Amino acid sequence: RVTCRFDYLGSLDIGLALAEDRAGFDAVWPANSVWIDLFDRNKRVRDLTPIARSPVILGLRRGKAEELGWIGRDVSSDAIVEAVRAKRLTFLASSATQSNSGAGAYLAMLSAALGHPDAITSADLARPDVRRTVRTLLGGVSRTAGSSAWLSDLYLKGLDQGIAYDGMWNYEAVLAETNGELRRRGAELLYAIYPKDGVAFANSPLGFVDSGKGERARTFFFDLRTHMLSDPVQRRLIEAHRRPAVGEATGAAADPAWNYDPARLVTLVRTPAPDVVRAALQLYQEALRRPSLTAYCLDFSGSMKGKGEAALKEAMRFVLTPAEATPLLVQHGPEDRIIVIPFDSAVRDVFRGTGSPADQERLLGRVAAHAAGGGTNIYDCAARALREIAATSGAAEFLPAVVVMTDGRSDDHAASFLAQWRAERTDVPVFGITFGDAELGQLNGLA
Repeated sequence: RVTCRFDYLGSLDIGLALAEDRAGFDAVWPANSVWIDLFDRNKRVRDLTPIARSPVILGLRRGKAEELGWIGRDVSSDAIVEAVRAKRLTFLASSATQSNSGAGAYLAMLSAALGHPDAITSADLARPDVRRTVRTLLGGVSRTAGSSAWLSDLYLKGLDQGIAYDGMWNYEAVLAETNGELRRRGAELLYAIYPKDGVAFANSPLGFVDSGKGERARTFFFDLRTHMLSDPVQRRLIEAHRRPAVGEATGAAADPAWNYDPARLVTLVRTPAPDVVRAALQLYQEALRRPSLTAYCLDFSGSMKGKGEAALKEAMRFVLTPAEATPLLVQHGPEDRIIVIPFDSAVRDVFRGTGSPADQERLLGRVAAHAAGGGTNIYDCAARALREIAATSGAAEFLPAVVVMTDGRSDDHAASFLAQWRAERTDVPVFGITFGDAELGQLNGLA
């Protein structure tokens, strides 16, 4: 007789809510305790207890796994590095600084590059050979996303658009769910690769947030935790392709068609100390990940005047100010390329820069000089963004994206833009971020 309300947030967002004292909740249930260790500065979370586990592994289209000779054999991280280096393999992976599955895959890459079973140290992060190996592996990322579920959606959407991604790094459980949908479609399954030198696990810990509500809230939390760890609930988690909090997933059915075996013993990489994890994630964001090539389409039409324009400029101040973006691990790295395109009924100008602090400050000054006024054509700007991305030297080395920042109130020229997008034959995502009195219809269609 207790009403539970669930607010669904990413693990990083849970950590940030704690760090910024926005935690209006009595318990947290992130994918991994590392996000609590990183951000719970006031130590409000108590009694973190693992509820279920899932390893982060590589799922490859079975045809690609056969082409690489990886069916029915152990595969090392060295073999994956060599396949990427030889341009025989690319994959989807969620961002290490935004998603626990991405962080897990990245930390496992670091651990494998070190070649020893101990936890990663700060000294290890400085080793040039380790950086080279991990940069090579991350160079195989063809698209990224902010969560494991969005990554699965992206893989499935690729099939709808005729894009055959080689595979993705994701939780064993999410690969199982994705394969369930692939089976339903009659599509090629993803074959599970468990790198023999170790993988990271999500352990889904449940933790009590001490917010001064007294013993009754704490007692309920302990009752809830006992319930979650009970045999009936643990069996249901196993049926949902999770591994139990303790022991192996006995009684769960293996599926040789995609190399799934939840009772398989998997080598676990040791989680580094929280300060090392933060340093590793900062290294990923600023130096090791595949650099981004982002075109920001900024709506300065008349309908943005007032609050919309102020919010847009504030957003760009955050994006282009390393001191503000770094605490949230979303800062640009020096190798990134940034294109800023203000627009109204047509493109006003195009400004280019790198992710260096000086270039970001210069670009921010350009944004500040514009004022709202005129009509709106978001499609004209998005089309120009595609052309600017295609014209960038070495564009294939970057992860491209178009970000349209607007209230969505545009003349409708969607058909001509979509024709150009398809003609480019490049996998450039388009994201819409709304401001002011936003109309979502056109932006949802565009995205």
